[in-house]
Formats: sequence, C-alpha cells, structure tokens
Amino acid sequence: MCATAFALVPAGAATAADGPIGFEPIAGTAYDVAAADWTEPFVIPQGFTQQRVVDETQLDVYAGADDLTDMNTVNETGPQAGRFLYRTHEVGANGALSVVDLKTGEAKVLVQREDWRRLDGLRWTPWGTLLFAEETAGGRLFEAFLDPSDPTVVTRVEQRSEAGILRHEGIEALADGTVFVIDELNGGSIYKFEPTRRGDLSDGQLYALKLTGLSDAQQKWSSSTYDEKVGAFEWVALDTDQVVVDADAAANAVAATEFGRPEDVEVIGRTLYVANTSEDRVVAIDLASQQLSSFVEAGLNVPVEDAGAKVTGLNSPDNLAQGPDGRLWIVEDNYLSDVFAAGLDADGDGAADTVEHFASLRDTDAEISGIYFGKDPKTLFLNIQHPEKALADGTWTISKR
Repeated sequence: MCATAFALVPAGAATAADGPIGFEPIAGTAYDVAAADWTEPFVIPQGFTQQRVVDETQLDVYAGADDLTDMNTVNETGPQAGRFLYRTHEVGANGALSVVDLKTGEAKVLVQREDWRRLDGLRWTPWGTLLFAEETAGGRLFEAFLDPSDPTVVTRVEQRSEAGILRHEGIEALADGTVFVIDELNGGSIYKFEPTRRGDLSDGQLYALKLTGLSDAQQKWSSSTYDEKVGAFEWVALDTDQVVVDADAAANAVAATEFGRPEDVEVIGRTLYVANTSEDRVVAIDLASQQLSSFVEAGLNVPVEDAGAKVTGLNSPDNLAQGPDGRLWIVEDNYLSDVFAAGLDADGDGAADTVEHFASLRDTDAEISGIYFGKDPKTLFLNIQHPEKALADGTWTISKR
C-alpha cells in the first residue's frame, strides 16, 4: 500500500511503539490471506498474541443461527472490577445479554427477553449499572441493575425512554450522569441526555446537536456535503413529550444537524468522538469550546480503501474505544474489517496527526465489532460477527506480550 500523502503509518516507519499497547503498524489489510478456514482470525503486529475468550462452541445462545456478538464492556467499578465481560447480541428478536467470567471462563446468558430486538450499544455506567439499547426503528434504551454481591445476576431492567426512542447504537455515560446517544441512519442526529438527578435516567432533558453556521436546509443529510458539517454548534433542547415516542421527529422539529449513519460514541477527556459510517469519517466534538471537526476522514488523513486494488484505507468506521494511551481506536463495518489507532491532535487543527493500522480480520464474510479496553491496558477485546467459519461468532483478545 502507499500512504505517503497521508498520516497512515506504513510498516517499518517511525511510530509510537512504546507504552502498554504501543505497536509497529501491520503492512495492510488481509487481502492476500483472507479465508474462512482459520485458527487465528486476525493479522496483528509483531509482539502481540490473539486468544479466543468465548465463541458459539462454548456458548451458543441462538442454536442454528449466528449469535451476532456485538458490543463489550466489563464491570469497570465495584467489587471484582474487570472480572466479568458483558456482551450484547444483535439478533432480530429474543435479544440477549451474555456474561463471561474472565477468571474461570464460564459463559452464560445474563438476561433475555422475547421483545428485545437488535441489541447493540452497551456501556457500564459510573453508578454501576449496564446501559444497552436496540438498533432498530423505535429502538429503546434499557438499564440493567445487578446484584451487588454477584455481578452475573440482573435484579431488574428499566426502560429509559426519556433518553430517546430512536435507532440506538453507541452509548456513553459520564461521571456527572450525562449520557450521549446517536440515531443510526442516514440523517441521524447526535444527542445528549442530562438527567435531573445523577444516576437516575427516569427524568431529564434530551438535547440534539445543531451546527450554528448552517441554514436549516443545510442541516439535512447529504452524501455530497457532509464534509462541510464542521464548526461551532449548540445543544438544542427537544420536546420531552415527543422524544419518548420518536426522538428523530423531535430533532427534525428543531432542524438538528443530520449525519451519515452515526454509529458509536466515545468521550476522551473533553472530546466526544462519533463514528459517521456513511461519511467514512469520525468527528471530534469539543464539549468545552463547542466546536466540531473531522478527526479521522478517508481522503483527509487516511487513504480511501480500494479493495479491488488491494489498497488499505478507511471504509465505514463503526465502533470506537478509548485506548490506555488516550488515543482513539476504530474498527470498520465492512468485510476484511480493519482496526486503526488515531493519534492525538498535537497541532490543534482538529484532525488526528497520525492514523496507524493495528489489525485486520481474515474471515471473508465477517466483520469486527465491540472494540473495547477493559482493566488490563495491554489487552484489547474484539468481537467477530457472522463469520463464514461455523460456530465462530464470539469474542477474542489481542494482547501485548
């Protein structure tokens, strides 16, 4: 591959290889080694190992169908923090959360309900609960409360309609109680929920992001003008009675800014990052200065992928994670999914100074999801969805030796 005009760092070039997860970038996407028959699914940097955590050979939630393992989180706080890995399953009905004991390897269904559809987003909250949501029209946000003495037992689940009925995927929860969500469609908006009381999501105000330098007509989604959607923004309060029925309609009523399939959200420091899949870019939203910029964008600071010509680049960024070094990590929503780590914005222009290629998935019919760092800064969790290989939906780690 050739990336000399961009900040995608090719193998052998100087890079920040130090630190708990520092690495030398791989040579490129797994075009030449793609296959359904594999024992190790990822192409990874030297000095790293990959290991299966659990797949359908150990826990087959939906026998005869793909488990569609989607997002990951661990119990980030409380007793035995980091021991239990929670996962959503993005199936059309009878949705489930599963849990894996990372100490014993035991895996089981945590909670399941017939009316749950396409469970996707998942987040451990600073107040010790699990937020998860449905990525579908009319999607709902739920909060699961766990037994304080046994984090593998759910005591109750509450629907959190005040945070919006929409096509949920990414969820972020801050220490002050603020929750960020998105509406995953071409024309979806970015939302902030402020609860009346911290840790109580039953009441509060939902806001939508609106760029201040655009007309109402320019706020609409367009595949040709999305890169013009940068600059100053404000949070516009939405009609509370409407958001519990259709948050997208409430956002449209105030001409909130529309993006191309916003899918995941991640806050690092004072910056909210949002992966806009249809735009092939990740935007950075400075929550202090209220400025939005293109942080990683195909053709801006990373090449455009050309699979036919075997040119590595960014194609359909999807899930995001905060790395232990403060960098933003990105996986793609495509076949032969790649994992990238975006460098910091040292020059202050709003864009990552480097974008490094960390891993690539070999399976020809699968994609990566659920990128996540738990309590061990040397270990990255990833899920494999709908692989061509049988009974291989599941969770893997990539760890630095």
